Amino acid sequence: MPLRYLITGATGFLGGHVAEACAARGLPVVTIARPGSDTKLLDRLGATIRRGDITDAGVVQQAVDGADVVVHCAAKVGDAGPVEDYRGVNVEALRGLLDTCKGRPLHRFVHMSSLGVYEARHHHGTDEREPLPAQHMDGYTQSKVEAEQLALAYQREHGVPVVVLRPGFVYGPRDRNVLPKLIQRMATSKIHYLGGDRRALNTIYIGNLVDAVFLAAEQPWAVGQVYNLTDGEFVSKRRFIEAVAEAMGFKKPKQLLPRWLAGILVRLVERRVRRAGPNGKTVLTPAQFKFLLLNLDFSIEKAKRELGYRPRVGFDEGMRQTMAWYKDRGLRIED
Repeated sequence: MPLRYLITGATGFLGGHVAEACAARGLPVVTIARPGSDTKLLDRLGATIRRGDITDAGVVQQAVDGADVVVHCAAKVGDAGPVEDYRGVNVEALRGLLDTCKGRPLHRFVHMSSLGVYEARHHHGTDEREPLPAQHMDGYTQSKVEAEQLALAYQREHGVPVVVLRPGFVYGPRDRNVLPKLIQRMATSKIHYLGGDRRALNTIYIGNLVDAVFLAAEQPWAVGQVYNLTDGEFVSKRRFIEAVAEAMGFKKPKQLLPRWLAGILVRLVERRVRRAGPNGKTVLTPAQFKFLLLNLDFSIEKAKRELGYRPRVGFDEGMRQTMAWYKDRGLRIED
């Protein structure tokens, strides 16, 4: 019999794509969706939907019953606010899900983390041996570190077959949050280069990430392991932003200042962002600071070696498909 997948966060970007891929493989899907959530895609796929909240133990119990593989994509995301705002979903709801999975003959528990768990600094080929910082500069990332540690603790102490995936900046069709916000800022000329034009962005196309999810669920030696995931090619911030600008017919952003002066300004911005913390008000949020100004190059050699991960879709093709989806649906840029 095919494995039955429980996908949390299936009404969202990543979870929806995983559910779609399961349906294409003939794998039955169950998920949890809050009342009022848009479940058109899941209804079309024939998924079993448990109505309720992921923080409700009874709903979680119903969803886990009969599941063979759990793919945990649900999370509270954001680029500002204290860590307490994120812990309820990202840590405590995860704890409830893991408690429900204890003692069950589960085949795999794939926990979706983020490359953001690493220290907010320049990265040049950083791999999974890098220790994670005890304290982060933003609440979302702090909660994701704590969630990772919790999931791996349940693997060690209770035998829940956890695998942790750390994707970078995920892009692709049906993203209605991150990329549309970037497009909005570009439409109003609010994106410029301040020394980050040649620095790496840790991109991963949604289709490549979905492939990695199935590899993590299938490879027996993946249990208890952590894997970095990107498209596996160098994509500069300039290349990414110019690809969006070209597809949308915008003027390409330019370097505002001479490089030497931009370098000084970047260091000043970094100092203010770090000093302000998650609750402070600065010209950039911690997430924007990392996205725009840091070099984010991470090694995916472990995923290639142990999972057999080989990104099928290159950046150019992935961006072509992504922007075609937005244009076909007439993405609205609000004033």
